[in-house]
Amino acid sequence: KAMCSGKLQTGLLVAGYFIYLLVGAAVFQALERSAEKQEKIAAAQMKEAFLQKFNHLTVPEMEQFMKNLTEAIQNGVYPVGNKSQTEDSNWDFSNSFFFAGTVVSTIGYGTLRPKTAGGQIFCVFFALFGIPLNIVFLHHVGKMLSLLCKKLGKFLHEKGMRKKKIKFFTLLFFLATGILVFICLPSLFFKKTEGWSYSEGIYFAFITLSTIGFGDYVVGKQPDRNYFSYYRTLVAIWIIFGLAWIALLFNL
Repeated sequence: KAMCSGKLQTGLLVAGYFIYLLVGAAVFQALERSAEKQEKIAAAQMKEAFLQKFNHLTVPEMEQFMKNLTEAIQNGVYPVGNKSQTEDSNWDFSNSFFFAGTVVSTIGYGTLRPKTAGGQIFCVFFALFGIPLNIVFLHHVGKMLSLLCKKLGKFLHEKGMRKKKIKFFTLLFFLATGILVFICLPSLFFKKTEGWSYSEGIYFAFITLSTIGFGDYVVGKQPDRNYFSYYRTLVAIWIIFGLAWIALLFNL
């Protein structure tokens, strides 16, 4: 019976966690999308005006243009190429889900952030309840994974291995498989999808999973690359399980 209620608890926690992220993503999208569209239209108009007056610009006008352009880029608006850019939103569902995941996991790359007052206030409350929920969730997943450790330990014990040796071996096993599954393989995937070098992929994976999150490398942000849909959602799920693996290492 205890086993059954434990499974139910785990199921509810996992469902609750993902529902929390999905609802958060939907709210961020609703609050931020139209404001961002206005920003993109303004950036496109600024570019048009610049191109029309290109030959006889005064120095102050040029300075102002540079200032506006820098501001647009900092806000995640890249006025390059044709007008189709105003159609692609940084706040589509995949991006919003990715953002929600980076908030609760405290990575906070800083490349995508709420700009409206509503989005910012919602972000405060979303993080306030989301961060503890994330810690509980990771601890729980880490605990489930440590049951696998116990099974491995039991198996090795039956094979006649000593207790101290078993502890060392399980830690080594989970460290090695985790590094392979959560750092080495994803880096190959990033190399192919983002066009980074393998070392950049490893750097990005480490900076992300350690929750440092400088934001100098972020997935799905290059305007000239074609990403498959739900690419960032997939990365968000990699982050969640990668963090659970790190929680397990601390448990061990």
